[in-house]
Amino acid sequence: MLKGISPLLTPELLKTLMEMGHDDALVLADANFTAVRIAAGKPVLRLPGSGMAEVVKAITDLLPLATDVEHPVAYMQVSDQPNDYQSGLQREVLAQVNPLLQGGQSAEGLERFAFYDRARDAFAVVLTGERQPFGNFILRKGVIGDNLRP
Repeated sequence: MLKGISPLLTPELLKTLMEMGHDDALVLADANFTAVRIAAGKPVLRLPGSGMAEVVKAITDLLPLATDVEHPVAYMQVSDQPNDYQSGLQREVLAQVNPLLQGGQSAEGLERFAFYDRARDAFAVVLTGERQPFGNFILRKGVIGDNLRP
């Protein structure tokens, strides 16, 4: 156990977060997500029994979001709903990440199969215990560093 780090973050997950580079993507998936097939040989880290909102909070406390892209956060749109529909879980998670976004940035809703396509390119998948369908998100890692020196 370490001070200031959520106990949800396993040693394997912390290692994965450290190994990710700038603009690498991390899929945060609900319990229904086809993680092993989508990840296809990439790390699948399991956090059974954990809800999505608490996992997003624990990860974004440590992981900087990309500032050089328009949509550093993506979520899976709910099928058979209007494109702008957001479930209660999606609204809760987006309320957590929106304050972390820079001016002009926003979260992007992706149709289910477009989400799967993007998830295949991710660095790793975190499979949570979230039981809410369509509770899937992608976070793009940013950088931590000093400003460029003149």
